[in-house]
Amino acid sequence: MATYTGEDCSLARTLEIVGERWTLLIVRDAFYGVQRFADFAAHLSIPRAILSERLALLVQSGVLSKSPGTGRREHYRLTDKGITLWPVLRSLVAWGDQHYAPNGPRRHFRHFADNGDVDAAGVCVECGKALAVRDYVVAPGPGAAPAGPDADVVTRALAQPRRLLEPIVG
Repeated sequence: MATYTGEDCSLARTLEIVGERWTLLIVRDAFYGVQRFADFAAHLSIPRAILSERLALLVQSGVLSKSPGTGRREHYRLTDKGITLWPVLRSLVAWGDQHYAPNGPRRHFRHFADNGDVDAAGVCVECGKALAVRDYVVAPGPGAAPAGPDADVVTRALAQPRRLLEPIVG
């Protein structure tokens, strides 16, 4: 794992937390409502050891919290600190949609209150309101592949419009 220990730079310190491969995808999925280890693992096709390491770092850093779920399962949820990463993730997604989505974006963001499109800056084009994370609905975009019968629980959930941070239960 790369480290920036001793760097007196906010970006370097941020990369200590979210700069490793898979980490921002885990955070993205947490915004989509993923809470269970198995669901992260299945949706991302990430090796379990790496997922364990990344989740532990995100919990230790205060980006995610961990709480008991049913049985032996634990749930991971974004903390207030983690939720403040949304504008960064949204900007990265918009940049990727602009430059690397030839069939259009996989996900389309809308305003829950009026179903208006949300621009890259997080403003509803219908009402002009700057949105909080909980005001977003994520829906399949034109670049989304259909969820097949063998799709994981997260892919199936994301095949329908849903509010960000709404837990995905499988």
